[in-house]
Amino acid sequence: MRTNKKPLILITNDDGLQAKGINELAKSLREIGDLVVFAPDGPRSGMSSAITSAVPISYALVKKEEGLTVYRCTGTPVDCVKLAINEVLEQKPDLLVSGINHGGNQAISVHYSGTMGAVIEGCIFDVPSLGVSLLNHTEDADFRNSGRLANLLARKVLKEGLVHGTYLNLNVPNVEEVKGVAICRQSDGRWVNEFHRSSDAKGNPVFWLTGEFQPKEPVAPDNDTLLLAEGYASLVPCKVDVTDYAFMDTLKVWKQSLD
Repeated sequence: MRTNKKPLILITNDDGLQAKGINELAKSLREIGDLVVFAPDGPRSGMSSAITSAVPISYALVKKEEGLTVYRCTGTPVDCVKLAINEVLEQKPDLLVSGINHGGNQAISVHYSGTMGAVIEGCIFDVPSLGVSLLNHTEDADFRNSGRLANLLARKVLKEGLVHGTYLNLNVPNVEEVKGVAICRQSDGRWVNEFHRSSDAKGNPVFWLTGEFQPKEPVAPDNDTLLLAEGYASLVPCKVDVTDYAFMDTLKVWKQSLD
């Protein structure tokens, strides 16, 4: 699958193989590596790290040319990563890039995102992994800034690598000119007013997911939500290990009453 010993880059997403974002991502990375696009056969947004276990999944070759192989898969984004690495690729990828997502994955959205679920899975396989998202949900969004930054970040990760257990979350504002890349923290908060209530044809209540992000006070000035609003692309390093090491000392005190 490799030509001229270029890096092997695995690309996936949660918007589906037909989405403009993943096709623009492949174009932006084509010059720096041999690409294998392995993506869901339709939209899988909000799947987080979901896997398919009750039914079988399958994949099919869509296109193969020098430096680019494209597959579609019936599973989730994480299924795509697992299947590609375990069953399809002849060797472990040098890099995994998920995106470019139609819509932001800043703040706590990282926990819901199928885009980022795929990134986490790549990290679990010890593949340097990053997610790229654009704060624009439209099908025909302008991905030029996102593609440019994805190219630059991919080059840097291929050169420098990532610490074991760490993955990157890059979000790009929907602006004509990005002010720069801000290294920042994940915004703390939660979604509120999350559902729009409506009725079906029989008058039964149905609920459409919506809502707005409400930051938790006090608001840290170096969080991704604020910096994106100011026109910067946000780059947040994240970890697979979610252990709260500081709280372990408190639990050791609790343990005396638990034994």
